[in-house]
Amino acid sequence: MSEQVIGPKSEVLFHYSIKLEDGSAADSTKVNNKPAKLFMGDGSLTENFESCLLGLKEGDNKTFELQPEDAFGMPNPDNIYYLDRTKFGADTPAEVGSIIAFTQPDGTELPGLIREVAGDSVTVDFNHPLAGQVVTFEVDILEVHS
Repeated sequence: MSEQVIGPKSEVLFHYSIKLEDGSAADSTKVNNKPAKLFMGDGSLTENFESCLLGLKEGDNKTFELQPEDAFGMPNPDNIYYLDRTKFGADTPAEVGSIIAFTQPDGTELPGLIREVAGDSVTVDFNHPLAGQVVTFEVDILEVHS
């Protein structure tokens, strides 16, 4: 029986941990023991991230560093909005550092981080929280299907 290696169209089940430049943990699928599933080439991850996985097989572990443009992108100033404080209430107070889910016109929810509260203006950042960060991924490959 030949081992399945990750190719451009593989389905991959894996655990990952994300660490920031200071060594702090940003995320890990191991916390709740819920591995991630990836379909290579589906566009959910950047090409450079996927290229780091190519050739790995079940049981492999790998650590690699990604620059912001290869991970979560750079912060986009168009994703920062200024909302009126009256849009917030007792159940969703406008407090710096809070992450609030905002319902979009299509019904999906988009998380926004409260960056600043000044008078009646609330600055909400809809960029990914890890945008602009160099991150280190540690992956443990659990299953590979071609």
